[in-house]
Amino acid sequence: MDGNQMAQSTSDDPRVPLLPIHRPQSFNSCIQSIFTLNNFFILLGPLLCGIICLCVDLNGGRDASTNMLAVLVWVFTWWLTEAVPMPITSMSLLFLFPLFGIADADDVAHSYMDDVITLVLGSFILALAVEHYNIHRRLALNITVLFCGDPLNPPFLLLGICATTAFVSMWMHNVAAAVMMMPVATGILQRFPTGPTQSNLVSKFCKAVVLGVIYSAAVGGMSTLTGTGVNLILVGMWKSYFPEADPISFNTWFFFGFPLAVLIFIALWGILCCLYCRKGSGEALSAYLNKAHLKRELELLGPMAFAEKMVLAVFSILIVLWMTRTITDDIPGWGTLFNGRAGDGTASVLMATLLFIIPNKKQPGEKLMDWNKCKKLPWNIILLLGAGFAIADGVRTSGLADVLSEALDFLENVPYLAIAPAVCLISGAITEFTSNNATTTLVVPLLIQIAQTMHLHPLLLMVPGAIGAQFSFLLPTGTPSNIVGFTTGHIEIKDMIKTGVPLKIAGTVVLSLLMPTLGAIVFKTNEPLKNSL
Repeated sequence: MDGNQMAQSTSDDPRVPLLPIHRPQSFNSCIQSIFTLNNFFILLGPLLCGIICLCVDLNGGRDASTNMLAVLVWVFTWWLTEAVPMPITSMSLLFLFPLFGIADADDVAHSYMDDVITLVLGSFILALAVEHYNIHRRLALNITVLFCGDPLNPPFLLLGICATTAFVSMWMHNVAAAVMMMPVATGILQRFPTGPTQSNLVSKFCKAVVLGVIYSAAVGGMSTLTGTGVNLILVGMWKSYFPEADPISFNTWFFFGFPLAVLIFIALWGILCCLYCRKGSGEALSAYLNKAHLKRELELLGPMAFAEKMVLAVFSILIVLWMTRTITDDIPGWGTLFNGRAGDGTASVLMATLLFIIPNKKQPGEKLMDWNKCKKLPWNIILLLGAGFAIADGVRTSGLADVLSEALDFLENVPYLAIAPAVCLISGAITEFTSNNATTTLVVPLLIQIAQTMHLHPLLLMVPGAIGAQFSFLLPTGTPSNIVGFTTGHIEIKDMIKTGVPLKIAGTVVLSLLMPTLGAIVFKTNEPLKNSL
């Protein structure tokens, strides 16, 4: 009797139940399912919140500030432990703030949709279009062919792969850039032998490529507002705390972030070359990879179609609009045509809308994008941004900001050059164990109060704190980009630590030197604020 006959006879047997029987769980298994570490962390958040509300009295019974502190502890407990999914924790402020008397429901909801959020939405839709039409792969292969060299030059090939990843990460979220570029990089590495037959020189180059992709995605994302959620959280909090001060526009950040990213990128490339591109690696790799192989892959993609050209054109126009909305005080940008009412998010959503209007010339009536292609929009990041902005508003309006400022009076005489690297290193340490965005949301409000106490321009500490939160270079859990590289099997934790430690030190030094020099020019930190807390 074969398998089909046995299955038929079993199904005809009247003693066999039609539906599967769910046996009741034993008492011990029920107890074990209740008393789990995850459930403990779920209860820990509201428990700590209740203890603070009952036992803590901030500066003479400021109810709103005490309640704000209690809610912060609740939310950050869930964020740090991930007992509840991070997007759901981010939404919890929509009911916690009204219930604890911190803010009205409408006021909290406004934090979840402003110009910064629309900037993110529009740029993510454009990034999905780039991914859908495989434009990133074409770009990567073109640049890699350019840098490959003949004969093969491993350091320059590594430079091409890393530079491409950093460039892609400038215009879309760094995690998305790492996810898109890793298959391109591993596709090149697949030409090399694996297992016992793989030489030490080839193995080290594979490590360098994977590490280069994940770290270049992080470094490239520092240069623009759209590269990472951390920069957007910083800009949103600056706008929330100092609404009358000049906002940080896309091009303002770019004039500081791009030089910073270039210097850190050079340090990254130098570290990877010193550690992994040994003498003789070119000869070892030339046997398996040359420029002809890469050109063949590029030819397989064929010529650029109309849809690809249009997506590139829309993306290019968006970049120009971002860079020219505000230029200088003497040279106004196109934003003045609308009396300052248009923001970077305005341009972002406008260009994203065009993708749903322009035909792709593949099928009659089909556009470049449709809503089904947008189902991968990262709503978790959008909700986390909204929560960060809501927290910034709550800390300021509840009076908790004043309480923190009074508690930090002892820092008034500490020199800036001593505290700026410390801020960067502390943020960089925290971010190894929790998300970059959560770290920024946690430390930036505190840094604003420290800056006020030290009589410093707040951005002199806010920027190092936010950038330091992106230095998650040591552990796979530091950021999803690290996990993307770790799952390839080419790298181990010791490789990340060996590369990440000098890279983190280099980044801290560069940031500490650039902030009081270039940052003073770009952010005008030597000028008094138009308003203060």
